Amino acid sequence: MLAASGEEFRDDVRKRLPPEVLARFTAISAWRSTLALAQTLALLALLIAAGIAWWHPLALIPIVLLIGVQQHALFVLAHDAAHYRLYNTRWLNDLVGRAVGTVAGVSMCTYRVIHRLHHNHLYQAQDPDTALHGGYPRGKAYLWKKLATDLTGLTAWKTYAYFFGAPALNADTGEAQRPLDDTSPRLRQLAHADRRGVIAFHLIAPAIAFYSGYGVEYLVLWLLPLATVIQAILRLRAVCEHGAVTDFSSPLTAARTNLVAWPLGALLFPHHVNYHIEHHLYPAVPHYYLPQLHAELVHHAILEGAEVVPLARTLSKIFAGRRPAAA
Repeated sequence: MLAASGEEFRDDVRKRLPPEVLARFTAISAWRSTLALAQTLALLALLIAAGIAWWHPLALIPIVLLIGVQQHALFVLAHDAAHYRLYNTRWLNDLVGRAVGTVAGVSMCTYRVIHRLHHNHLYQAQDPDTALHGGYPRGKAYLWKKLATDLTGLTAWKTYAYFFGAPALNADTGEAQRPLDDTSPRLRQLAHADRRGVIAFHLIAPAIAFYSGYGVEYLVLWLLPLATVIQAILRLRAVCEHGAVTDFSSPLTAARTNLVAWPLGALLFPHHVNYHIEHHLYPAVPHYYLPQLHAELVHHAILEGAEVVPLARTLSKIFAGRRPAAA
C-alpha cells in the first residue's frame, strides 16, 4: 500500500540492493513480531513479580534498572509499529503499537509523525531530534552530567512532551515548528486521538493500582523507571547513533552502526536497534532482519565509508573533549 503525501518514510541510499534481495528483508513475519513482543512482556512480568516478592532496596535497585531496560524494548517495538513493521494487517499493527506505546507513556501515532521528520530530514532544520544528538562531542563531562540529570527524573517531562509532538525549534529560522503540521490530515487526527488515550490510561492506571492495594508498587516498579532509567537510555542511544559525526549528507555518514556483544547489546540496543545505518537506509525492514540486512550491505559494498564501529570507539568519540573551533 502506497503512503499518502505527508506519511511516507523515504529510503536513503546511493547504491541499492538488488530488488529480490531486499524483498526478503521487507516481508513482515507476524510470528517474529509476536515472539519479540512476548519476550519483552514476559521479562517485564518476571521483573515486576520479583520486585513485589523482594521488596528491599538492595533488590529493588537492580530490578528497577532492568525494568527500565525492558520498557525501552517496548519503545523499540512501538517504533517498529510506527514504521508499520509489526504486522501486515494495519489495524493490528496500530492496535499493538498503540498499546505498547501507551503503557510506556508514548503516543505511537504522534511519534510516527515526528519520527518521519527525523528520517526524511536527518540533520536538517526539520529534524526534531538534532537538539538531542547534535553538536557532539561537547566536552568530556557534558554527557555524563546530562545522563546524571536524566536519572534524577528532571528531564522526563521534556521526553514525553517530545513524544506528544511538542513544538521544536527550527535550526534555520529559529521559529518553533509543530511536527503535526507536517503530515496528512488522517495521521494528524489519529495522533490527536492516540494522545487522549495515553492521557486517559495514565490517569486510570494509578487509580486502579492504589484501589487494588498496589499503588506504591506501581509507582516504584513502573513509573519510576519510566521517569529515570528510560531517560538516560534514550539519550545515550540517540547520541551513540548520531552523535559526533561530521558529514550530514547521507545516513552512511550521519548515522552510526554500533557493533556490540551480548549482554551489553541487549541492555542498550534491544531488538537489534544497534544496526542504525541499516535502518535509515531501509526503514521498511523490520528489526529482526537488520543483522541479515547488514551482512548483505557489506557484501554489496554499500557500507563502504560508513561508520560501522565497536561501541567502545563510539563512546570514546561522544565523551571526548570539544572539537576545536574552525579558523
